[in-house]
Amino acid sequence: MKRSLRTTVGLACAATLVLFTACSTDPSVTPPEDNDTTETESSGEWFDQELFDQQYEQRSVEPEGPADQPYLQMIDPEMRDTSEFAAEGAQKACFANASISNPWRQTGWITMNEQLQVLQDSGVISEMETRDAQDSDDTQIADIDYFISEGDCDAFIISPNSTAAITPAVERACETGKPVIVFDRGVQTDCAVTFIHPIGGFAWGIDTAEFLIDHLEPGDRVIALRILPGVDVLEQRWAAAERLFEEAGIDAVDHFTDADPATIKNIIADELAQGEVQGIWMDAGDGAEAAIEAFEDAGAPYPVMTGEDELSFLRKWAETGLTGLAPVYSNFQWRTPLLALEMIFAGEEVPAEWVLPQNPITEAERDDYIERSEGMPNGHYAQFGGEDLPGFPETWQERNIP
Repeated sequence: MKRSLRTTVGLACAATLVLFTACSTDPSVTPPEDNDTTETESSGEWFDQELFDQQYEQRSVEPEGPADQPYLQMIDPEMRDTSEFAAEGAQKACFANASISNPWRQTGWITMNEQLQVLQDSGVISEMETRDAQDSDDTQIADIDYFISEGDCDAFIISPNSTAAITPAVERACETGKPVIVFDRGVQTDCAVTFIHPIGGFAWGIDTAEFLIDHLEPGDRVIALRILPGVDVLEQRWAAAERLFEEAGIDAVDHFTDADPATIKNIIADELAQGEVQGIWMDAGDGAEAAIEAFEDAGAPYPVMTGEDELSFLRKWAETGLTGLAPVYSNFQWRTPLLALEMIFAGEEVPAEWVLPQNPITEAERDDYIERSEGMPNGHYAQFGGEDLPGFPETWQERNIP
């Protein structure tokens, strides 16, 4: 995870915030010194009522598209004409990727390459030249400018490392007249043909907070474990959850952990020393096992807990029998940019803002996802959406990262 500023984009909705997953360092955001894990300041500055209300509603919208292909589904799409980009024969894609520095991005990158192989075999894409910025704004800007200067890209796919810093480079790519697709993380321009992302951080925060509130009592204590400060989608997750906890009378305190298992265990040990903890809320699943183990080490009752659809959490959840929920930031979105390119090269309409479904995994669904993921490593994500691709399951089991 990396840091970025809260921003707005004028795509399908005039005041929609840019959305992220594993976001990048924005120099205008100053994190706490020395990975401070004390309580954070109020998240009120991140709360946006309009976006909260929008994502609250989008959670219950029936998406358009094939039921068995969530990576092609669309929520409230406003379609955009792409006939100007119609092309014959295989086309070259150029992908400027922020990084593959965590299991979520690695899982998606594997899936994306399997989808690429399918489109190469069908003659849609000739090749996808990829440059990995390794979590660096400067590197990604240079990568995009390199693609532009080479002049042989028929389309650009960009997963931005951060918002403000990468925006000018995205605009330069748009100025080439070639189609540009932005996905996963946003930028401060709507020049891309489509911006692809799941519903967003407020939806995650609403799902998780409502779950905990439903299973706790007013006055119960919840420990919120947060990865990093200043990341839009993470801040939105906590801003929504914190607001709902306050309204419900839940005593919630948050700590930054940098997803470090030792830090997580120390935080929980300190909190348990002060009294019972009834709930654990996480803005990402990294470290969920460590959080559960901290209760085991202390001989304390398991908390009501929200983690993520990473298999490490799903399996530990099933093993312990605790009351849990696995929210998601749909990993299958890594297929969508290439499938969008197929549509664009055919001159078909695509959503200007392509909002994908984002459905948490409940206890009733958990064991099915675990069974379907048999043989996958703990760092794999249950809703990766690649079961119908040629390399399934071996490529993901062996973590064959291109």
